[in-house]
Amino acid sequence: MAETQPEVKRIIKKEKFGTEEIEVIYRELKKPITSLSSEKALVDRFTFAPPLNPRMYVAEDGIICEQDVSVPLRDGIIIYADIYRPVNETNIPAIISWSYFGKRPGDAEAEWQTMGVPPGTISKMTKFESPDPGFWCRNGYAVLNVDPRGIGHSNGNVNFFGTQDARDGYDFIEWLAKQYWCNGKIGMFGNSGVAMPQWRIAAEQPPHLVCIAPWEGTGDIYRESFFEGGFPGLFGSWIITTLAGNGYIDDVVAMMEKTPFMNAYWADKIPQWEKIRIPVYTTGCWNHFHLKGSTDGFRKIRSTKKWIRIHREFEWPDTYSNAGLQDLKLFFDRYLKDIRNGWELTPRVRLEIMDAYEYDYQINRPEKEWPLARTQLKKLYLDAENKSMSFNPADKESKVSYDSEKEEARFTIKFTEDTEITGYMKLHLWVEADGNDDMDLFIYIRKLDQSGNWLPVSVLGQPHPGAPGKMRVSRRELDETLSTDFQPVQAHRRELKLKPGEIVPVDIEIWPYSMIWHKGQQLEVVIAGRYIREGWFEPLAWLTNNKGNHVIHTGGKYDSFLQIPVIPPKYQCGNYIYR
Repeated sequence: MAETQPEVKRIIKKEKFGTEEIEVIYRELKKPITSLSSEKALVDRFTFAPPLNPRMYVAEDGIICEQDVSVPLRDGIIIYADIYRPVNETNIPAIISWSYFGKRPGDAEAEWQTMGVPPGTISKMTKFESPDPGFWCRNGYAVLNVDPRGIGHSNGNVNFFGTQDARDGYDFIEWLAKQYWCNGKIGMFGNSGVAMPQWRIAAEQPPHLVCIAPWEGTGDIYRESFFEGGFPGLFGSWIITTLAGNGYIDDVVAMMEKTPFMNAYWADKIPQWEKIRIPVYTTGCWNHFHLKGSTDGFRKIRSTKKWIRIHREFEWPDTYSNAGLQDLKLFFDRYLKDIRNGWELTPRVRLEIMDAYEYDYQINRPEKEWPLARTQLKKLYLDAENKSMSFNPADKESKVSYDSEKEEARFTIKFTEDTEITGYMKLHLWVEADGNDDMDLFIYIRKLDQSGNWLPVSVLGQPHPGAPGKMRVSRRELDETLSTDFQPVQAHRRELKLKPGEIVPVDIEIWPYSMIWHKGQQLEVVIAGRYIREGWFEPLAWLTNNKGNHVIHTGGKYDSFLQIPVIPPKYQCGNYIYR
């Protein structure tokens, strides 16, 4: 996990997490950049923080901005926020954007462009991945862009998605509710890094936080990002080395090396789902790494008023689309303004059922629950002898071997009737490492046409590799308290290295998916030792430890299978099918 950045100053602080005391490594943040040219916009966009300049001014026609407002937290730390609100309006609700990305990107010399969103769609008042004051203020809301503790010119050190950050959010909300123009009803909105703090802050139960809209945000950051499948993810290094402030940030990359197994430090970054009781409207994308957080959060929170919508396209165009804005406005109008607008009749679950490329089989299909109650879990048994899958187990033992660094194993089945798969898959494999004591596995579930050609779905115009799963075999031990029959969850308490010739079973979680396979089309399982994706803009990478060959055993006592959630039609009459 060697760091390519220049050497930075680090400090160690002893911190208590519950009853456990852990030495936490902090690294010095980048110093804020006060001007940002177009040449540096992509590289340093999260390092930009214009100089402090407290003032009130007209931001756009009908919208005023209170800039760089200082807000005290319970321990005396001062953080700063920009407050956008309608001119001459009081008794209005507020929507908070809370994230580490810098609260005023519109002041940069270079205009930030959000991928998938045409220029001019959002105003320069908009914080990255956040509500646009240009829309919400004109609809009777205030929007608050916040630099949390340690970010930009806010005091203190950054607590990266931990409980300290959540407590700060509580303090900010309760300060906000007392402002003379506020009606005391506070909501939160944003996607990705602006969605993730919402789960954590809502679990602190600030009295004036009425509802949240976390549109696509990771939940268990240890299992979903830093150690997805058990091997180290490098995305965290990119994030923490781009953030700016005058203090320090807990160095998750160094902590991954220091404490690679689940402990109280990592548990502190997992939302306390059961404490969330307020209305929640969350979304997910079938093809993005925040999906697991959205779906797990929807399942685990205790709110009786919760909605989820899952779609094919990337988070940013969905967030700023007309349909998305109008839908979200109904939600906020209902709970922040007490407008009886029929929101409660919105289906609790809405799903896009994907087909191929940019084509969806169904859009916003209404459902009552997640996972779907009518799910039929079926097993597709792998047969290494002919690289196939079948609903019937293979009697004969066989195996397939591939170079762990360059090749892959593929298994296919052709469906004899239209088949919808929606929900959680898992891959049960019997595996052996030839020439190593461990295996790093990357799994992809894909659709092929009748002739075996790949039929990808398109995300921002690019082909998505398929429903993913990952597993470091030495981390195969499951957490029995978190796992279900449809969703295995790794424990991450210890390593179980492989002996020469040892064949072991593993259960690999495949992230939720929804797709229709038409009669004659094929489902393909790809098993590889590397991430297979070309040309994608996000710096997704993992530190693998593969060498030698991977061996997959099937048939007989080696009952390797893919478990799929088959969804029968809601109604069928003869040849007529309604899904």
